[in-house]
Amino acid sequence: MISLEGTELASIVKKQCAADASDFLSRFGRKPLLAVVLIGSNPSSRSYVFGKRKACDLVGIDHRDLFFPSEMTEPELLELIDSLNTDDDVDGILVQLPLPKHINESKVINRILPSKDVDGFTPINMGNLLLGNPCLAPCTPKGILKMLDYYGISTDSKDVCIIGRSNIVGKPLSAMLLQKDRNATVTVCHSLTSNIRPHVAESDIVITAVGKPGIIDASMVKPGAAVIDVGITRVEDPSSPKGYHWAGDADYESVSRVCGAITPVPGGVGPMTIAMLMSNTVDAAFMRKGIKR
Repeated sequence: MISLEGTELASIVKKQCAADASDFLSRFGRKPLLAVVLIGSNPSSRSYVFGKRKACDLVGIDHRDLFFPSEMTEPELLELIDSLNTDDDVDGILVQLPLPKHINESKVINRILPSKDVDGFTPINMGNLLLGNPCLAPCTPKGILKMLDYYGISTDSKDVCIIGRSNIVGKPLSAMLLQKDRNATVTVCHSLTSNIRPHVAESDIVITAVGKPGIIDASMVKPGAAVIDVGITRVEDPSSPKGYHWAGDADYESVSRVCGAITPVPGGVGPMTIAMLMSNTVDAAFMRKGIKR
């Protein structure tokens, strides 16, 4: 059984990003710049933003952190995005989700210039992704495919089951796997799938992203299959010094005895998501200068 360590691969990706960011600096006299907008004080969101700041510092990307109270209005946020869109020093814009309920997420995402959409969530980038055209792709799906390539797990003519149909992981990943450079046969299960078991059992690669600990157990997994676990949930645990532990969607202890490869949680897909955000930011900076890496 192969443990698909995202931390190891993320380090390699970041080293390449650092080299490319240094090249950008030498060519254009400044570093690539990522603007991150955080509304409110959600602890998880703040933790993600600080993780991204740390990665930027490591890679050599400038970051502009814009923090606002949860009372910020939708018009104020849209006006801020407009100003970032027209700021030539800003290469990437990331609005940390989720947003307060009084702000329409779709309207905010649609306001970001596709050329600065380092999350890959705008309709233009999503449409190009579906068509197989060059675009800034969502970071988690991009990281998953990078991980499969690194560990030599081919998707060609393989049956892939994706559990979860979010715009962040499930939908874009299914589109990427269907492209002719991947050639996978894709099944997408979701909350209204009557029984995910037969779909999982027939799959060579299982990718789960629903945030339900233990939804995948050893009895469901095809022997030798690869299991990519995107789900991560905080579970209260009095026996842990912290009082909790992190759990994935797959029951790691049992599934690891059956599968051929599996991502640990944490330390699997998570580090790749941030690494691909760094990659997208550097890509966006070069593309805005008319250069494709």
